[in-house]
Amino acid sequence: MPCCRSDSVLLMQKIHVSIRAQTLTLTEADGSTRRYPVSTARNGVGNRAGSGGTPLGLHRVRLKIGENAPYQAVFVARRATGEVFGPELAAREPERDWMLSRIMLLQGMERGVNRGGDVDTLRRRVYIHGTMDEHLIGTPVSFGCVRMNNADIIDLFDRVQNGIAVQIDN
Repeated sequence: MPCCRSDSVLLMQKIHVSIRAQTLTLTEADGSTRRYPVSTARNGVGNRAGSGGTPLGLHRVRLKIGENAPYQAVFVARRATGEVFGPELAAREPERDWMLSRIMLLQGMERGVNRGGDVDTLRRRVYIHGTMDEHLIGTPVSFGCVRMNNADIIDLFDRVQNGIAVQIDN
């Protein structure tokens, strides 16, 4: 895979998240696709702050965080802690919403829908990220984010650039 992509390739690549199917599909510039299972919000869809829902509409990846971090690296407030998730951390904080391996920060692109005011996806800190709860992937259990298996988020992260379009639909 080349190190750099032209803007035309970036614009042709896109991500689609289906709430109903609990899948994320990456469409490459050549039309090929990769499909990954995900978990979206247990509260269903919701664009408003405090809804706990996964926001609908057109987004973009504003920032990719965690390049070259270890598998199951732990992130807090979008920063790697230097820890790697394991049984000891899980036992210490069993109820924590762990963000692992990689993070892709989403920004809404539709004013009044998922951008601005109390519907701002970026301010809500909605991400695509790895999780410790891989056994729950395919079931809506998150607090608004799109959770992925750790190997899958690393694979996706390595295939896309900042700015890629992300459409989230029912």
